[in-house]
Amino acid sequence: MYKVYGDYRSGNCYKVKLMLHLLDQPYEWVPIDILKGETGEEAFLAKNPNGKIPVLELDDGTCLWESNAILNFLADGSAFLPTEPRLRTQVLQWQFFEQYSHEPYVAVARFIQLYQGMPAERLEEYQVCQVRGHKALRVMEKQLEQTPYLVGDAYSIADIALYAYTHVAHEGGFDLSPYPAIQAWLARVASHPRHVTMLG
Repeated sequence: MYKVYGDYRSGNCYKVKLMLHLLDQPYEWVPIDILKGETGEEAFLAKNPNGKIPVLELDDGTCLWESNAILNFLADGSAFLPTEPRLRTQVLQWQFFEQYSHEPYVAVARFIQLYQGMPAERLEEYQVCQVRGHKALRVMEKQLEQTPYLVGDAYSIADIALYAYTHVAHEGGFDLSPYPAIQAWLARVASHPRHVTMLG
């Protein structure tokens, strides 16, 4: 059985949890408290020397880290990862977009507001996150006006990667009302019969 080391409130950890539920794959969840510094402890660093969650531990003790890499591993051979090269590359394209253009702003704004309570010394950073986060949301909106999912007609790990922090973007001060296509997509993703919520 897989072990997942993570924090239920983390969008990156939620990606792995959601993927496992969609695949109906059993797992053991090992809670890690990042605010208490548990990712810096020697035992955790032996699993991920980069000191970040999530970590997926396989039956043989091998540990995989980086949430989008874990998604690719878990989805391999399933309907959530297309085999056609162009479509598979588009999945990767959205995963890179999530890590470089979306998560650094949407997730960081959420961390500043939800976890830290908006400290004055991070207010300027928070405001930058708002501008750049909305830019990323506009990119998603444009695509989702054309296709029901980020890569065509099929629900894929591209959607899981971006659903994780987009569906809680309001916790970082992002108003999604100007993005009707994103709102419809969020509902579409959540309607999957094996969907599980972040805290569910």
